[in-house]
Order: sequence, then C-alpha cells, then structure tokens
Amino acid sequence: MSGQDKLAIYGGEPVRKTQMPPPYPGASVYGEEEKRAVSEVIDSKSPYRYYGPHVLGKVKAFEKLFSEKIRCKYALGVTSGTASLIVALKAAGIGPGDKVIVPACTFIATPGAIVCAGAVPVFADIDESMSIDPESIGQVADKDTKAVMPVPILGNPCQMPKIMEVAAKHHLLVIEDVAQSCGSKYNDQYSGTFGDINCFSLQINKVLTTGDGGAVTTNDPKLYERAVRYHDQGMFREKEGFLSKKSADDVFIGQNYRMSEITGSVALEQVKKLDSIVRSMRKIKYRIKDQLQDIKGLGFRRINDRDGDAGNALILLLPDAEIAGKFREALNGEGIPVGLLYNGEPIYMMPQIFNKKTADQNGFPFNQFEEEIVYQKDMCPKAWDIMPRSATISLSPAFTEQDADDIVKAVRKVAKHIL
Repeated sequence: MSGQDKLAIYGGEPVRKTQMPPPYPGASVYGEEEKRAVSEVIDSKSPYRYYGPHVLGKVKAFEKLFSEKIRCKYALGVTSGTASLIVALKAAGIGPGDKVIVPACTFIATPGAIVCAGAVPVFADIDESMSIDPESIGQVADKDTKAVMPVPILGNPCQMPKIMEVAAKHHLLVIEDVAQSCGSKYNDQYSGTFGDINCFSLQINKVLTTGDGGAVTTNDPKLYERAVRYHDQGMFREKEGFLSKKSADDVFIGQNYRMSEITGSVALEQVKKLDSIVRSMRKIKYRIKDQLQDIKGLGFRRINDRDGDAGNALILLLPDAEIAGKFREALNGEGIPVGLLYNGEPIYMMPQIFNKKTADQNGFPFNQFEEEIVYQKDMCPKAWDIMPRSATISLSPAFTEQDADDIVKAVRKVAKHIL
C-alpha cells in the first residue's frame, strides 16, 4: 500500500497538508465595507442607537434592510441570539407555569432561554433532517404547553408548513430559532418568517456575524411592540418618547437588550452580503455532496429543501456510532476538520438541563407544575439513533473548489478503509 493510500492516522500521507479555511461564514467576507461602517460610527461619537451628538441610525437601517430582505414586516436588533430568544418568549407572554417544545438536537441556548423566561422546555424528537419531527410535537404537548420552537439546524430549513399545521391543531404559538440558518428557505419563504415571532443570531459562527448580536422578527404589530418594550426597559421610544406615562396600561418592566450602533453598522453591511454568502456555501456543499453519492454505507442528513439550504454544513451519516467515531478520527487525520454535533447526544443530556439546575435556589421554574418535570435519557430515540453516527463538516464562503475537491478525496479515501 502506497503512502497516499494509507490512512494518515496510521502513518500515511494526508490528503490535505495545509489548513482549511476557517468555517466562519459572515466573518470570512469582512472587508472595507465593515471597516468603513464602524469608522463612521466612531467618527460620529454616537455609538448608542437612541441619542448622541450625531446618531447615524445604523441599527434602524439594519432592521429595515433585514426585514425587507427576508420579507417580514418587523425586525428588532438585539444584543445576542440568546437575547432574541428571551425577548421573543417574553413578547409572546411565555412565563411561569408554561411549557415550550424544542427539538432534542439544538444548542443549549434554546432550552436555556426558555428557563430564563420562567418557563420550562419540553423535548420533541427529531427526524432524518436533524430538525424537529412535526409528528412528535403533538406527542409531547399538554395543557401547559404554550409554544413550539423549531430550530433549522446548520442551514437546513424546517418543514414549517407541517409544523404550523400541528401547532394550530394544539393551539401553540410558533417561535422560530433561526440562529444557525439565516438565509435558508422552505418553498421560497425565508426561515424566520413563518412563526408568530422569530429569532436570529449574529454570533461568530453564524451565516451573518457582528461577533455577537441578534434580531427578532415578526409580522404581528402587537408582538413587535412587546418585543421593543421588553428589550428597552419597558419603553417604546418611537411611539411615546423616554419614560413616558401616556400609555401606562401597555407598559411593563423590561430588560436591556439594545443593539449598539457599532454592532448595527456591521450587521447592516453583512445583510447586503447574505445572498452571495449563501450562494457560495451552497455551491461548495453540493459540489462535495454530489460527488459522494455512490459510496456504499455513507449517508447524509435529509435536506428539506435543497434550493433553500443555506449550505453552511455538510452532515454525513454513518451506519453506527462506532464506525462514525473511526470515520471522524480518520477524516481529521487527513486534514479535513470534522466534528460531532453537540457531543452526539440530545441537548437535554447536559447536566444542568437533565438535573434541572438553575440560578434560583428553590427549583424555579421547574416547581411551577402539578406534576414533577422529569427528563429521561431515552425519551427521544430518533435523536439517539441519528446524532451519534453523524459527522459534521462546517463550510464557509472562503472555501474554494480545490478545498471542496480535497474534502471529496479525503472522504473517499477514508470510506475505502472504514466502510
């Protein structure tokens, strides 16, 4: 066996000898536009969105452009993706005594924000798309369930029409957590425009990034006003000014999740690049995927809408967890970074969730129900089947055709030895 045929982990020559481009989609296209936008804010000496010597209105411009881009009536800039979840939940009136359904495969911020809002997460199983299985929503809903939070994982849009249908049947609000999939679509409708109120992240790993930041979107004027109020200490300045008592019946205590003008300036420039980012990632992804279809024993997560895939990750599915572990090890050895999403476990296995540990000392909010909230390891069997045997290759617009072809070559090499 030649050095090129032998796996690198056993002393062979790796397919890739130079580092792959960093998998940070939005950050990879940073350029003079973002530099200039930030400089403008600094020169204005007005980094706060609501007042200053010469406020440029960068946050407001971002909100306008983003809402127009995704064809949604309202957008609100906030400080992070987690902040967007909390703001959306509170705008929707979710709180103590309420349950919110989330998929077993998601980042910890999704259930964590629910707890921070005073409610508790309930976990639904996933399907081969690694997103929430619409059929599982009704199986876990009960009289205390107020909402469902679908999460399109790493660019793959959820089956939103089916989810909306099931949600309506069970009288549930829909709050989309689109943190990982900005720019994805289902049937040409953007993720983050189906639900009653929806959430986006601008963190470094995301399709668009400001380092940290987020947005809330909705078509409902009442939910929008509540979101604005909750993110700004109960105020709606454009309607009534600062600390006004004119509409006291509508006012409630809020928090501070206001986006700064510096963050807004970068977000504004990033939105302008959304189409090109997604187009580049999708092109690279399917250049890779389409060349791997003939490998026996190698599968892929199901993509719910290929034309609407944001393209920021290629997720391979192997026959079982043991083979997947060997496959990931060998592929990393060939110079192709590949990971195991969320440690290959449902997110409720994180000890702070499984054991219901919160910052409150009396067990709140898990103590607000007649029956004890119990999480069981095996309550989402599909997640346990799919997640451990996956292998995730993150992508970005910085990837070239040569990078894609190196991934293909490495996967084929590893598959020849392991599958």
